[in-house]
Amino acid sequence: MDPSSGDDGLDDRPRRTLFRHSRIPVKALLPNFFTLLSLCAGLTAIRMAIELKFDAALLLIAAAALIDGIDGRLARALKVQSRFGAELDSLADTVNFGVAPAIILYIWAFGQLQAFGWVASMVFACCMGLRLARFNSALDVEKPKWMSNYFTGIPAPAGAMTVLLPLYLNGTGLVRVPDYPLPVALFTLAVAFMLVSTIPTWSGKLLGERISRDYVLPIFAGVALVLGLLWSYPFQTASVLTLVYLGLIPFSYRQYRSRQIMDKTANYGTLTPPDIIERGHPPDAAVPPGETKH
Repeated sequence: MDPSSGDDGLDDRPRRTLFRHSRIPVKALLPNFFTLLSLCAGLTAIRMAIELKFDAALLLIAAAALIDGIDGRLARALKVQSRFGAELDSLADTVNFGVAPAIILYIWAFGQLQAFGWVASMVFACCMGLRLARFNSALDVEKPKWMSNYFTGIPAPAGAMTVLLPLYLNGTGLVRVPDYPLPVALFTLAVAFMLVSTIPTWSGKLLGERISRDYVLPIFAGVALVLGLLWSYPFQTASVLTLVYLGLIPFSYRQYRSRQIMDKTANYGTLTPPDIIERGHPPDAAVPPGETKH
């Protein structure tokens, strides 16, 4: 081997191609276009924050969250899921829902806090990245179907929209929130903690499978009402929706724990006596009802 050629023998190793096939259908690129569109929205939100156009930055974060809900569903509907798309989506989510909100909050309220404000912003962005990494690593873990109705911790889009609650409250005109940067920083750290926590939060994934026809028209009316309120009273409506979401977390945790206990109880009913004894139950628990031990 000629050392001057720079060939260290690594070219002989098998290479992993970006896509499985040499020619892929155009429809397989469509979800990735939406992902890139959301990434552009998040990056532009950062620019709007630098230019002190915080209302536009909020709208762009909300648009990124809306698009984020489209690309994954589109990929599943077209049956074009790919590892490349999943990795691109995680990268976009880290920027859109971690980096962009952190920079918006730092420019908007944390300047007076100097180092501590930057630490709060940095911790939030890092926790968002850790949350997304944990989510990706758990994709192949087998779980009962009912657990699909819950997220572990606050999901990325909800975390981004929740941490921006101080901007919504400031927009209502009831209080000038930037005058209280320390509470805003502490709230940011609290949301960051909830991102990486194991607190179960309701996802509503199973709700979207089937709904009673009696609820179709009320759901349409409710969506129209929320959209109308967001258009007419954006900051007030966003504040109320965010507070309602935070208020539902304890109920979600309680419902999850109740279902978990029911699951364990049902599993014990199907165990054989040696299994029950091994799990720490006394021998009396293995005796069928109506019989006595000799």
